[in-house]
Amino acid sequence: MGIFQRFSKSMASEGEDVDLDALMSAAEKPPSPKEAAAEAKADAYVKSVLIQTEADMKTVMDELAGKNIVLLNISQLSRNLAKLKAAVQRLTEGVRAMNGDIARVDDDKVLLTPANVKIVKKRK
Repeated sequence: MGIFQRFSKSMASEGEDVDLDALMSAAEKPPSPKEAAAEAKADAYVKSVLIQTEADMKTVMDELAGKNIVLLNISQLSRNLAKLKAAVQRLTEGVRAMNGDIARVDDDKVLLTPANVKIVKKRK
């Protein structure tokens, strides 16, 4: 059972299911003006990026240079293992050169962090 299934079961009352899609859709609604103002003052952001082209690689490195955390979707590259390997190797070199970190989250996601943000890779 995945974490979201466990989460929805823990949120539901006895015999009642939680619609996780509806819950997440509500959480992803556009922010109110007050929320948007507070968001603009963040020190860093977590940004999701789908990598398909060379320009996307530059986008990832620019986000990291701007002290943002990147959740990279590599599903499009996973169709071509040679391109995937080259892209991950290049990103790993770039991230390490800026004292950041990189870790695989699942088959389609890679987490990249900027300088001085490390990822705990051991499971307890």
